[in-house]
Amino acid sequence: MKKILLIIGILFISISTQAQEKKKNARTSFEVNGVCEMCKDRIEKATLKTKGVKFCSWSIETHQLSVIYDQRKLDELTIHKNIAAVGHDTKKVKATDEAYNNLHHCCKYNREKPEYGH
Repeated sequence: MKKILLIIGILFISISTQAQEKKKNARTSFEVNGVCEMCKDRIEKATLKTKGVKFCSWSIETHQLSVIYDQRKLDELTIHKNIAAVGHDTKKVKATDEAYNNLHHCCKYNREKPEYGH
């Protein structure tokens, strides 16, 4: 009986481990606040400098950032934090006032009423 329970336990653990396997080419997209081409460059640079990010593209019109990244090397929250560090808010991480205030005057978006989510 103990052997049967042990075998069942091992099977259960191996199945649950496979279900939680992290993807090499995970895809995500989320909203990032910004207004212009300079914002686009800054947001994409901050994203691409994140170890494990393979591709990104931010749309000025929709404020959507599309990212392909390696989940084995980082989680999505790290990407949000790196974007906030250069002055751009996401729904998960708000940039510090200092980072926001360092943006060029044309890049300053309304933080009270975010530009995204029209």
